[in-house]
Amino acid sequence: MQRTESDFKSWLWVLALVLVLLSGPEAAKAEGPTPNEMQSGSLLLRMASGYSTATLLDTDVGMNISGLVARVSVRQEFRNTSAQWVEGIYVFPLPDRAAVDRMRLHIGERFIEGEIQEKEHARKTYEKAKQAGQKASLVEQQRANLFTTKVANIAPGELVVIEVEYLEDIRYEEGQFSIRFPMTLTPRYISGKPLPDRIGSGWAPDTDRIPDASAITPPQVTQSTAHQISLTAHVNAGMPLEIIASRYHPVRVAEENGQYEVSLRAGTVAMDHDFELVWRPVPSASPRAMSFVETVDGKPHYLLMMMPPDQGEVAATTIPRETIFIIDTSGSMHGTSLQHAQRAVQLALKGLGTSDLFNVIEFNSVTSALYTNSKSVSEHSVREASQFVRRLEANGGTEMRPALSMALDSTPSAEHLRQVIFITDGSVGYEDELFSMIEDRLGSARLFTVGIGSAPNSWFMQKAAELGRGSFTFISALHEVQEKMDGLFRKLQHPQVTDIKIEWPSGVVVDSFPSTVPDLYLGEPVAVKVAASGILRPGDFVRVGGNSVGGGWTADIPVSMATESAGVAALWARARIGELMNLERRSSDPEDLRSAIVETALAHHLVSKYTSLVAVDKTPARQSNDPLKSEQVPNLVPYGQSTNAIFGFPATATDAPTLRFIGCMSLLLALILFMLQWTAGGMCRVQRH
Repeated sequence: MQRTESDFKSWLWVLALVLVLLSGPEAAKAEGPTPNEMQSGSLLLRMASGYSTATLLDTDVGMNISGLVARVSVRQEFRNTSAQWVEGIYVFPLPDRAAVDRMRLHIGERFIEGEIQEKEHARKTYEKAKQAGQKASLVEQQRANLFTTKVANIAPGELVVIEVEYLEDIRYEEGQFSIRFPMTLTPRYISGKPLPDRIGSGWAPDTDRIPDASAITPPQVTQSTAHQISLTAHVNAGMPLEIIASRYHPVRVAEENGQYEVSLRAGTVAMDHDFELVWRPVPSASPRAMSFVETVDGKPHYLLMMMPPDQGEVAATTIPRETIFIIDTSGSMHGTSLQHAQRAVQLALKGLGTSDLFNVIEFNSVTSALYTNSKSVSEHSVREASQFVRRLEANGGTEMRPALSMALDSTPSAEHLRQVIFITDGSVGYEDELFSMIEDRLGSARLFTVGIGSAPNSWFMQKAAELGRGSFTFISALHEVQEKMDGLFRKLQHPQVTDIKIEWPSGVVVDSFPSTVPDLYLGEPVAVKVAASGILRPGDFVRVGGNSVGGGWTADIPVSMATESAGVAALWARARIGELMNLERRSSDPEDLRSAIVETALAHHLVSKYTSLVAVDKTPARQSNDPLKSEQVPNLVPYGQSTNAIFGFPATATDAPTLRFIGCMSLLLALILFMLQWTAGGMCRVQRH
């Protein structure tokens, strides 16, 4: 049979098609890194010249705690171990109530103080400096508890230090104070239709549902010798303490003159588990009221706390309850998180009363319920629910909306108070969508959130509970499940204080946040942040009042004797921005609200959704014609989580790219040899013919 030119061209088309198919996986990588690449090994970063080791990162945290206010310094080291000039990009969590107000760029013995600017202006300042070869740093807010640091023009072998500072008010609950520092983050679930462009360098594409997905999905590594943190805390509680301890990390505690120095016993630890410090006053010193003040530009700003009635003062409620448990069984809950959630629900089921109703809803990519409608508590139904919970497995995505809809939209019982207990790590990127849904559909129900895991999304947990007129708690270790669930059920069984009003002395005008104080539960204080105008006279007090089952309740706070405390004004500004953000989410014309947010943030030097901190070294360090590579610095995967369960495939470093290349070349060589042999055979037959 004669080989024609047409046959040869057909073989060329076949060869071209084979090459495209064989190079498909590699060609796809050119569009951006995949979750698998981002989760593997020690670097997980793809540059134009190939794969390289990411900028190393170490972190040092210093906490200075005085009364109800903490100033926290976070020093992040970026070391360039490559032979190229690089830009380091690091997405990191902070507490959801953090008021970030300071940033310094350290270069050798020098440092440059960051300036607060509107976000777009700050980005232009940074990009201009980067292109000019100047050292520069930019700190932006992606979420209330998620920030990005960029550092431009790090020379080969160079160490650059970024210091970020923030203020935070201390949490007080059930007789003890606490402060939590997030060390890493649980990967957020991303859904929606991919958009053509990216605003960030994360592993997920931006989508129509989450337009900034690429900015909130940083790479994460399962192991690292670089992700180490050191932490110290100076605690001046202003009262004698019965106990001071860390929940999850061994610490050393030294006391002198009623003040405490706390440090990690190991010196440094891996950044894979949130740090929480707790301290409890001796019983006789437990506060009933605390007030702090800071005067800025002639205007006093107050931070007030008042405890509601104690358990002994208010009888347990006899109102029948409908308790709906929502359990997150998505891939990020795999491992210890799901074990904690299962244990929590098992304990909660035992606490239900015989006059109560209940149901259990579980969700991942799909939602399912134990019962079509809530069922009466009985020995049989509780046993059935316990077996249902025991069989749960974690996999799939985090589609929270259908589960919340099922719980909130079902027909309520007129005789029962509906209480929804939402148990999740909160690892979603569409938080605002869920917040709006809770506001629209809550009705007379109450929503309580239980944050599960070593690094839950604290902003989602806290905000969802606030909008749901409930409360929130965290469970990060199996040994504390009993303690935390007992505390939650004490709140559920005791009436909340409602319709809370705060009365100020005559002649004093205040701007107070939250403007509407949420319902309160056993062991939780009234806490407000206030900017006041007018004169307070000696002996003046603020009256806090509300309603409870036992009737009216009032208490007085002597604000004229408030303790001076730096940072109170910034905390007020942060609270005001948070309330403006709530209004913006509900507004059809948010431009005026955006202007108010910018004005408040600039006045108090705060990072927000619309403002950023930027620092620029005026001296160029890199010649403008030298190439500059960008590196996304990974976070550590939270302790107890499985990358295989989250992303659906192995997350370990392998030789797959090399083996795939060798395999492709072998197939290509075999195909070429076959073509040559086939063509030669045809030519021989032509000659014999």
